[in-house]
Amino acid sequence: MVKAVVGANWGDEGKGKITDMLGKEADIIVRFQGGANAGHTIVNDYGKFALHTLPSGVFYDHTTSIIGNGVALDIPRLFEEVQQIVSQGVPQPKLLVSDRAQIVMSYHKNFDAYEEERLGGKSFGSTKSGIAPFYSDKYAKIGFQVSELFDDELLREKVVRVAEQKNVLLEHLYHKPLINPDELYKELIEYKDMVAPFVCDVSLYLHNAIKEGKEILLEGQLGSLKDPDHGIYPMVTSSSTLAAYGAIGAGIPPYEIKQIITVCKAYSSAVGAGAFVSEIFGEEADELRRRGGDGGEYGATTGRPRRMGWFDCVASKYGCRMQGTTDVAFTVLDVLGYLEEIPVCVGYEIDGEVTTEFPVTHLLEKAKPVLKTLPGWNCDIRGIKKYEDLPENCRKYIEFIEGEIGYPITMVSNGPGRDDIIYRNK
Repeated sequence: MVKAVVGANWGDEGKGKITDMLGKEADIIVRFQGGANAGHTIVNDYGKFALHTLPSGVFYDHTTSIIGNGVALDIPRLFEEVQQIVSQGVPQPKLLVSDRAQIVMSYHKNFDAYEEERLGGKSFGSTKSGIAPFYSDKYAKIGFQVSELFDDELLREKVVRVAEQKNVLLEHLYHKPLINPDELYKELIEYKDMVAPFVCDVSLYLHNAIKEGKEILLEGQLGSLKDPDHGIYPMVTSSSTLAAYGAIGAGIPPYEIKQIITVCKAYSSAVGAGAFVSEIFGEEADELRRRGGDGGEYGATTGRPRRMGWFDCVASKYGCRMQGTTDVAFTVLDVLGYLEEIPVCVGYEIDGEVTTEFPVTHLLEKAKPVLKTLPGWNCDIRGIKKYEDLPENCRKYIEFIEGEIGYPITMVSNGPGRDDIIYRNK
């Protein structure tokens, strides 16, 4: 059976923890899109980890970790990450890399930084991981696919062609050092040597695994609102963050995805620029940021302080709808235990009209939050294992949000550890 774990909002919802938790039952865990531009923070028996490229199931020795064809593959980062977890006592992961994945090159990162610099105050708040230039090249058909590393003639011809094209921009737009084709070829051969033992026809491997009844987990990066089609364009990422793309980014039929677990935070947070209707500021935001997550709300990849807000029912209902949600995993609920009252965004006021449907970006920019205040439970809920043992106001908060978004909350996370989870039968 194939399950997908994806985000409902701006990313940073706690997908890593949910994947790590579900990994116990999984045989194969697949990253299907995105690159090393966003991370998952995981706390388990080995310690605390920030993963960027590896799937979050690498901590189990019974799982196979797969980098799907839809991933922006940063080969040195991938292997640094493997070495880092192994050095902390984690068994060497069983790793497969799709022969159809494409490679993030050093020049992609340079172009990312140069463009942000050129845009100045109008920049997109990129993590400078090379993601937008990488996907631009992929769709302009001048990217390097892993399979091409094994055709030397093709590679030698292509590096000259690519360098020629890139050097026009480097010289005339960015005024930066030019790319030397020989150096580029050398970089690619280094990548080939690193990745060769792991390269595999992933689509065929998964086809056979599905036939054998294996448990497969697809792990998404970021969330619905960062999707280039359905998110807050242009403040989005460059690959689809939706579960439907899991079929393409892993190379499996769409009808095989039977369960879509959409992860939602009990409050809102976002890294990077873009409309964020329920955002809060000042001391109120600082307090939530300090208490949030495990060790505070800071990006797992960038270390940037996340922007904070109250739970947004409008954005989350839309995010869950776009994912095709079967189950909602509701995370970091324990963080809200300090509050006497908890505001929730239940609608958007746009030009004097109130809506509960998520609008396009130019209208979103004008939206003001319509807030409803719910009573807090004002105590620590970590350690509770059964739903009925949660304080009444805590259960009411969960049930109110479930009613507003219209999707069943079947998992409630009340702490950072693998076992801090309450299953709720619906």
